[in-house]
Parts: sequence; structure tokens; C-alpha cells
Amino acid sequence: MNPSEDRDQIVSAAGALNWYALFTRYQHEKPVALALSNKNYEVYLPLCNSTRQWQDRSKQLWFPLFPSYVFVRGGMDRPLQILSTPGVIHIVRFGGQPAIVSETHLDAVRKILGSHAAVEPHPYLACGDRVRVKSGALAGLEGILIRKKNLVQLIISMQMLGRSAAVEVGMSNIERVGAMHARVVTSRMTAVA
Repeated sequence: MNPSEDRDQIVSAAGALNWYALFTRYQHEKPVALALSNKNYEVYLPLCNSTRQWQDRSKQLWFPLFPSYVFVRGGMDRPLQILSTPGVIHIVRFGGQPAIVSETHLDAVRKILGSHAAVEPHPYLACGDRVRVKSGALAGLEGILIRKKNLVQLIISMQMLGRSAAVEVGMSNIERVGAMHARVVTSRMTAVA
């Protein structure tokens, strides 16, 4: 199966209103997405590609952008059908209810993946300068700015999942939106300690 077929199989259309996040067993994202798609759920599994090098060959592989998470539209009226899918551990909840994933966040992820920029999973960040991309394929996206060696990256975070994704951006193509106040960060760290 080639990568584009792999990606196309895990996105189907059923047509409901809200998106929800499912937590899956490690490395079971693709089988879960395919199984739910076969049950006529609309499923979204953001994938990024990476070239892996072995001694005798290299190969392009597709990996989940948010490891152990799959997004499903609707279906909370029949949660047992979702939870009985092999590989699904639980539905992400907030306040005892299934947590709704913002369409805006998923659109930002789609925009990043569609830009053909280098995208990779990134550890979740809770503080830093918030920036907006001014022009180009990623125009309007907001996230946290970081530096990684000689590269500048924009971090898009899905707070409810505790996951983030990093995409490379040009320093001249971003503008500051605001920054988290240092005292807030310090008080959060103190409260945890």
C-alpha cells in the first residue's frame, strides 16, 4: 500500500457536527481509524511523513502527528460502538463529558499538513511568545515560536490532548500576538512543586 492510499483510507464522510478525540493504544492509530471508518464514522488521523534510513535502503513512512490520538466526528450518542473498536482506550473527556475538539484547531492542522512544509510531532509547550504567520500558505495561523538549532518553528498546540506539532517558518514572516506573563508561569510552577 502506498502512502497516499494509506492516508485516503482513514478519512471518510458521515456528516455529524462535533469532533471528538479518542486515545488509542500505542501504534494503533491507523487500525483504529480504518475500523471506525468502516463503521461509517467520519475519521481524521493527521499523518506526517519521515524518511527512515537503513543500511541498505531508505523509505518514506507516514506517522501520526499526534501519537495515540484519532479524531472522530459525532458518535457520542453510541459511545460503546466506538469504545468497542479494537485499539481504542477511551474517549478524551473534560468535566465528565466527551471533550469537543475545535474545528478551528483541526483546520489549522490540515493547513499545516497541506502546506508541504516540514512538519513533525513536538512536545507540548505551555509558555512562550505567541505569534501569527503574516503571509504565505500558513497565513493567519497562530502558535508558539521556538528555535531549534538554526531553524525557527511555529508550535500549534492542542491543549486538551497535551500534544503539539511544529512547522518551520521564516522569522521575517511572523508577528507577535502576545506573550504569557512570566509571573503566571512562575506561579503555575510553584503551585505544582
